[in-house]
Amino acid sequence: MRFWLGASFSDTDQFTELARAAERCGFDTLTLSDHLFYADFASPYPYSRSGRPRWDARTHWPDVWVTIGAMAAVTSTLRFAPNVYIAPARDLCTVAKQVSTAAVLSRERVTFGVGVGWCKEEFTATGQDFHTRGKRLDAMLPALRALWSGETVTLDGLPPLSISPTPSGPIPVYVGGDSEAALRRAARLGDGWIGNRIYTEEQLDEVLDALRGHLEANGRSIGEFEIIAPLAVLPEAETYRHFAAKGVTGTLAAPWWLATPEEKSRYGEGTLELKIATMERFAEEVIAKMPA
Repeated sequence: MRFWLGASFSDTDQFTELARAAERCGFDTLTLSDHLFYADFASPYPYSRSGRPRWDARTHWPDVWVTIGAMAAVTSTLRFAPNVYIAPARDLCTVAKQVSTAAVLSRERVTFGVGVGWCKEEFTATGQDFHTRGKRLDAMLPALRALWSGETVTLDGLPPLSISPTPSGPIPVYVGGDSEAALRRAARLGDGWIGNRIYTEEQLDEVLDALRGHLEANGRSIGEFEIIAPLAVLPEAETYRHFAAKGVTGTLAAPWWLATPEEKSRYGEGTLELKIATMERFAEEVIAKMPA
């Protein structure tokens, strides 16, 4: 079981120190989310009962790839992943160049977490069609893999093209989302799957059953597939071992979500000091007790 640090909603000036602390504490990957702007969205947010986002205009959404570049510069083993990057809200060449550059600068420590997105306004702002986003992402992923490998690619209306720099090895692609379309996409085109909500065991079992079916339909096995699932469980090593036996290879944790009243009083809500203190406690109580 690998532990991903869910650092979304953090202030931008905290990320480099969070990365240093995550590496020191034994986290495998630091992940952050992708949004272009805040507005009075007409698009319903799919992960709340009200349909409204859980954040406001003051919440930081730093550019994913700039932030990963900064964090990579102050670490040496920690991996980085967006959870998730809304690739079809951008054009193919921009996405290919951003991700490839981050992979090279981080010395192959980037995982490409990708999804179709829910916010129509962001697609409108970038001139991309919201309604064809799934179909376009299906077409983008093979083209991105080809460009990242240094191959020459032919795109409509352009001469054969390639990009540089490119990493020395493949960039893992993990597809986010738990709709049937997202699970089929993950099984067909991804190296893994990332959950986009906090799952009870019953909810996750349904996802795992669906993934097994879609993987088998594509001649693949769940044993060769990465599954990153945020879990609605108390942070205990025994519990995580239970989910690892089900095929879960990683989980998302933000230890400050479960800060004790004493920790909140001592360090202050939302502070970098609180986040690092709770990460260190999580490392001692959970990560250190997991099998090597």
